[in-house]
Amino acid sequence: LHFELRKDGVISRTDLGPTTADVLPADDLTVRAARALQAAIGTSLGVNISLEKRIPSQAGMGGGSSDAASCLRALQRLWGVYVPPEKLQAIALSLGADVPFFLGSGHAWVEGIGEQMTPIQLPSAQFLVVKPSAGLSTPAIFCASDLKRDTQTATMLGFAANDEDCVYGYGRNDLQPVAEKLCAPLVQSLDWLAAQGLKGRMTGSGSAVFAQILQDSMIPVAPSDWIIKKCRNLEEHPLTGW
Repeated sequence: LHFELRKDGVISRTDLGPTTADVLPADDLTVRAARALQAAIGTSLGVNISLEKRIPSQAGMGGGSSDAASCLRALQRLWGVYVPPEKLQAIALSLGADVPFFLGSGHAWVEGIGEQMTPIQLPSAQFLVVKPSAGLSTPAIFCASDLKRDTQTATMLGFAANDEDCVYGYGRNDLQPVAEKLCAPLVQSLDWLAAQGLKGRMTGSGSAVFAQILQDSMIPVAPSDWIIKKCRNLEEHPLTGW
């Protein structure tokens, strides 16, 4: 993300190289975040946002939400304003349930519709993240008639009762069974992880999946049209204190 001050009040976005399959709408979350902040503080300043997209769309990895939160942070500095945390969280929540989390400084247990966050500590770990060739539409999953809506609520007490080695296997993703019916490549990627002896699960609304791996694990050979990354969890937000 790159931000260039505009004094004419216009908010614009330039894309720096998404693939043709990943072209963003004109009013993507970064633009909406900038407009929401602009309206909230009543500034006459604008911005041109240059976005180099690296997290694929329709992956369920929160790329758009993270960008929106980073936009809210950056524009306060660019426009020379300070927004109290409570007001900034309200703006973030209006943009989407995941955005408030990305305004936080570290790991959190999130409840409600994204507005209830409790800081938690998580051990360092590595993961294999796999994005199959096909993506998934979040609205299509939430509109599915067979989406389970009466599942037992996960609790912090239940989470805290796990040993440190088991925390990343806690819980379940109720969207996954629906996603598996809608996206065969997602099932193939889970099967591929299982063939490596890994317990895969879907991230967010998919179609990306992930599995915890050992620190020295090598990435196995996979279909050429998949995106595969070995990642480590962050201890804190990269923009903490900025």
